[in-house]
Amino acid sequence: MVLYTSPFPNSFLSVLHSFSWGLIFPCYWLADRLVGSFVPTTYEKRQRADDPCYFHALCIIITTPIYLALLVASLPFALVGFLLWSPLQSARRPYIYSRLKDKNHANGATLLTEWKAAGSGKSFCFGSANVCLLPDSLARFNNVFNTQARAKEIGRRIRNGASRPQIKIYIDSPTNTSISAASFSSLASPQAGDTRTVNAGIKRTTSMEYKGDNCGSNNGEESREDKGGSGEPHEGEENTCIVRINGEENGHMSDTETDTANGQARASGPAEPPLEGDAEISKTPNHKQKEGDSGSLDSCSASRESLVKVRVGDGTVDQSTVNNKLLYKASIMKKTSVRKKKHTDETFDHEISAFFPANLDFLCLQEVFDKRAAEKLKEQLHHYFEYIVYDVGVYSCHGCCSFKFVNSGLLFASRYPVMDAAYHCYPNGRGMDSLASKGALFLKVQVGSTPQDQRIVGYISCTHLQAIAGDTTVRCEQLDMLQDWLSEFRKSTSSSSTANPEELVAFDVLCGDLNFDNCSSEDKLEQQHSLFTHYKDPCRAGPGEDKPWAIGTLLDPEGLYDEEVCTPDNLQKVLESEEGRKGYLVYPTSKNHSSSQKGRKASLKGNGRRIDYMLYTEEGLYLEWKVEVEEFSFITQLAGLTDHLPVAMRLMVSTGEDDP
Repeated sequence: MVLYTSPFPNSFLSVLHSFSWGLIFPCYWLADRLVGSFVPTTYEKRQRADDPCYFHALCIIITTPIYLALLVASLPFALVGFLLWSPLQSARRPYIYSRLKDKNHANGATLLTEWKAAGSGKSFCFGSANVCLLPDSLARFNNVFNTQARAKEIGRRIRNGASRPQIKIYIDSPTNTSISAASFSSLASPQAGDTRTVNAGIKRTTSMEYKGDNCGSNNGEESREDKGGSGEPHEGEENTCIVRINGEENGHMSDTETDTANGQARASGPAEPPLEGDAEISKTPNHKQKEGDSGSLDSCSASRESLVKVRVGDGTVDQSTVNNKLLYKASIMKKTSVRKKKHTDETFDHEISAFFPANLDFLCLQEVFDKRAAEKLKEQLHHYFEYIVYDVGVYSCHGCCSFKFVNSGLLFASRYPVMDAAYHCYPNGRGMDSLASKGALFLKVQVGSTPQDQRIVGYISCTHLQAIAGDTTVRCEQLDMLQDWLSEFRKSTSSSSTANPEELVAFDVLCGDLNFDNCSSEDKLEQQHSLFTHYKDPCRAGPGEDKPWAIGTLLDPEGLYDEEVCTPDNLQKVLESEEGRKGYLVYPTSKNHSSSQKGRKASLKGNGRRIDYMLYTEEGLYLEWKVEVEEFSFITQLAGLTDHLPVAMRLMVSTGEDDP
């Protein structure tokens, strides 16, 4: 299958499309600005409440007639452009495949060679997020604004989180089950072979050991404890720094002590200058602060101001807000043996993390609807991901039953080469959803090769289902189509046979915003869909019941800019408590409870509406290999930028002692 690197088959159609869109854009931009000025976010309302002169109201009174006059003047040009633009969409390709052209920073081919040296297996990390990059006027209905600046900031935060070294802290204290990851949020990353930086900060209350001399390699895979509890890292996994803490004083560390420990860790860490410019691409661990990483900011006001300073067009973020030094965050996880006492059926790590997982291999995004924002996001992600598929979907009446004004909003980024890609549009969208070409993106990636030169491949699917509440039948029909398309894509792209296995399938992952949760009584049909008999949900105990540690992924839009949750660290701390989740997550709708999120005292089922899913299957994989979940994370790094929590999953593909 040929991957499309341009939206049109020839340059003439591309130029004609650009010309037609140039005629449409002024009208589109003016309408967007006009509507957006009347839909303020809660952050803007608070800012205006402190304005004694009502300056903004005066600006609206002055600018509204100007916008209206220019909008009317641009309508004839927009009409001509639309008459050219609409028929061109029949020739438009369903996606654009972008590969990093700078060979000095491309490492996809290098990653393919790691499988042969992996020995007993290899892990792969998948991430998914709904980033709400709609036209600004529409995004404001979800209480987010400044789409162009948010796109840049989202890209920066994702690549900064994924390119950092991996530090894990395992709590070995059966008497303490409430240690917060935030307590160690400022732990400095130890340099290779140096354990003093870590030990100095924690030795007052704990004893621990540090492993991972090779934690400076960004492309290495994560080290972890053997299932047998030996504590030795797997062969070929060299990037995880493991810190094991044996609790003293009943395993509890007070806030005062952790603050002191954090201060000592900072003092012992080497002074490092910040990274200069976005043009520098990091192939090594992120030992320097990256621009625009608001996850490293110390104040909520600074985090918000980084976006507020950019109000119009493509301006850059005010760097005065991002001068704080980025200290690497450690992932705090209960030791497996301790966790099993609480959740007897659990065998993998799970956490609420303030950062995207280190060494993130694949990223699936939803609601990247705005084309200019998609370009900005792509540019940022290319600093870490070599292969990106974006602008996915169809426009006009091509390929779907109703007219489509925007694309599917799907975007896929990968560190591994993409071999095949296909897109299908759901033909049964209703209401506002019918104006977007929501559908499913299917991808086949090569992740390695065996010593016998057999290709090792994986399948990844990304989708976004009907969003309107109550459209249960529509979503079930879309799940039916999704399964059929999945099967069709596997068959059409497979080059193997039983007699001649040219390819070995290592994993098959499905992720996206499915717009239903597993605990709501109104979503029973979706919960019992046959998709969940073929694909496993790590967060799901069964239809209508999530596992105790799983939390909702839909944030209450009204609280996005509250002081308690406006930074990744603060949001992480809030979501680690049940009361915090009740205040800032959307819960399954119920006739017995009001729609207000804050101050809710009633007992609710589940831990919030979990509508963002990460599923995997063992069907159709190479029979001699075993796939199991190694980690599952709910991520707060995009706090203040979107109303969804990203999720991430790390799969371990075990091949045994010898490669096949």
